[in-house]
Amino acid sequence: MEMATAKGAQDGPGAPAEWRVTVPEGASVAVEHEASRRGARRWAAWLASRALAFRAMVLGLGGRVWTIGADDPRRAVHGLKVGLALALVSVFYYTRPLYDGVGGAAMWAVLTVVVVLEYTVGGCVYKGLNRAIATASAAVIALGVHWIASKSGDKFEPFIRSGSVFLLGTYVMTNTPRKLAAAMATFSRFIPTVKARFDYGVTIFILTYSLVAVSGYRVGALAAMAQQRVWTISIGVSICFATCALIRPVWAGQELHRATARNMDRLAGAVEACVEDYFAAEASGGSKQPSSKAEGYRCVLNYKASEDSQANLARWEPPHGRFGFRHPYGQYRNVGAAMRHCAYCVEALAGCVRSAETQAAAPGLARRHLADACTRVAALCASVLREASGSVSAMTTSKILGLAVADMNAAVQELQADMRALPSALLLAEAGPAEPAASTVPLTMDAAQLFTVTSLLIEVSARIEGVVDAVNTLASLANFKSSADDEKSSGGNRTMKAPEQA
Repeated sequence: MEMATAKGAQDGPGAPAEWRVTVPEGASVAVEHEASRRGARRWAAWLASRALAFRAMVLGLGGRVWTIGADDPRRAVHGLKVGLALALVSVFYYTRPLYDGVGGAAMWAVLTVVVVLEYTVGGCVYKGLNRAIATASAAVIALGVHWIASKSGDKFEPFIRSGSVFLLGTYVMTNTPRKLAAAMATFSRFIPTVKARFDYGVTIFILTYSLVAVSGYRVGALAAMAQQRVWTISIGVSICFATCALIRPVWAGQELHRATARNMDRLAGAVEACVEDYFAAEASGGSKQPSSKAEGYRCVLNYKASEDSQANLARWEPPHGRFGFRHPYGQYRNVGAAMRHCAYCVEALAGCVRSAETQAAAPGLARRHLADACTRVAALCASVLREASGSVSAMTTSKILGLAVADMNAAVQELQADMRALPSALLLAEAGPAEPAASTVPLTMDAAQLFTVTSLLIEVSARIEGVVDAVNTLASLANFKSSADDEKSSGGNRTMKAPEQA
């Protein structure tokens, strides 16, 4: 390699210097090859990192999907049922005689399967009956309006058709439990009864009538078109009913029943664990987070939406197992409301466990004086809730539930007596003989949170009685078996069994 002198020295002192480098022939090609290899390595590293990220994403998604299916295999079965129903309805497309019978309206059968087939039998029956009845009634009314419009002449026919679409899109007849009244279709969807039971049907009624009426103005064979649409939708609904109810059915009523008993068990564990965690935190002189068992009240508080949905869908289900016609599914809402009323107090107890105020522990005498009584009350509260849960789960009346409530109330009275005797005991044991009044204020401040926990526990016991009353009402309305009859049928051994599945 040779280096030349600067050219700026020849042009003058103010000119910029230019350096020239002479390299052997072929060296520039080697430099370009080295740069291209570095660029290729960077691209390879980037592609490798993207491939690893994509692989991790796919594995993570597969793991989540597997977890969902493993937690409840019925979800995977539901996917197979949807595929089977679509395969059955597709026969009307692939078989020439069936396709000729329904014509191009076979698409409505496919659409019906897609929108009607739900996870639970109640959801499938709700959507299927609403869709079938709304479609049939809209088709009949559309045919009547078409006949009236055809008799009115060409001049008034468009006005009659357009006016009927406006009127029937605005007004719809809804059958309420008290009277038959005309209400606005859109506004009727805000009525709680219509919203819960017929919202989907009102929507399909307006859609079907509008489609049939508007297309009927230009299609001569309106009756044949309406008949085909009703026929294909009936086929789709029938396939949905058969697939959902005959292959591993999931009953909304049973899901509601089991969830009510399960949430009652979790609430019982939360009451007991919150009190244990609180006194364990005070004994250690520091704050403590509630255990996972103490968080069971959250399941009760978060179940409101699912409870309402399952109670509404269960009304549409046919009799199955021990759930007959007119089973009091509405009473499960009352039981759930009573449990939530109790869970709010349990949430406050858990807040006391999380509170940083436990760092300033209550006086040792007060803690020892009330700890045993509070723990006993919490254990008896949990016992009452578990006994009520077993009664609901087995659908039998419990003969010891009343005794458990009496024991709980007796323990609560003992706790109240201990609380009334606590201030004088504190003054005699903790305060000095010189100035007993001066020690009253700090002792009361230190014991304030302990008194709060005790008062909340007493309130929890009172609200548990409301849960027991709701369970007893459910047992009466649902005709639960007597525990004595259950013992005779099981040979004297009382068993807790879930309701049999159909």
